[in-house]
Amino acid sequence: MSPSPLRASPEILTLLKDLHTKSLTQESTVDWKSLPKQCSAEFDSIMLDKFIALDQDKCELVYQILRSINAKTVVEAGTSFGVSTIYLALAVAENAKRVGATAKPRVIATEKEESKAKLARAHWASAGSDVEDVIDLRVGDLRETLTSDLGTVDFLLLDIWTPLALPALKLVQPHFRPGAVIIADNTVKSGDKYQELFAYVDAEGSGFRRVTMPYEGGLDMIVYQ
Repeated sequence: MSPSPLRASPEILTLLKDLHTKSLTQESTVDWKSLPKQCSAEFDSIMLDKFIALDQDKCELVYQILRSINAKTVVEAGTSFGVSTIYLALAVAENAKRVGATAKPRVIATEKEESKAKLARAHWASAGSDVEDVIDLRVGDLRETLTSDLGTVDFLLLDIWTPLALPALKLVQPHFRPGAVIIADNTVKSGDKYQELFAYVDAEGSGFRRVTMPYEGGLDMIVYQ
């Protein structure tokens, strides 16, 4: 097993391992094929207590990307219980320390459900102030919460139900710096549901370039040029 790329305390690493284990255990009980339409009231009710966290290997890749592009401002579309948010916060905090940045690093996290946001905050509190202090959690419909005060965005994580992926991208796009990176999860497993997003970023003159990486379920890396 390869070592973790994270610069984090043993306590945080243990916390993350525990949260990933809980997420995987929970996901194994979900009958994905029988679920109702994403973002419907029935679907949201079923998912209300589900982690659905980004896989650990994908989180570690995201962390490495953030460190390599020196990201300071990150948007997370789909925070859920805040597991991947911890990786984002650790990365931007380390980047800020590395260059002695005067501007505060930020992870702009979005979550529709207040009950999930409450648990996410508790997980961040367990991770400590270095994580808590850089997270700007916005609770509600991301089509409303991402309409202002984003600044210049270095990275967008689309770990969200597919009907919201393209709306989230379009909201953040005016704020991307050249070379900004977008990561979208489960792009092979849910490829049929990502067709609008793919058509948008693959269109001639879109300013985006996309590649699918061989992670479980598919993971797309999109660069804004």
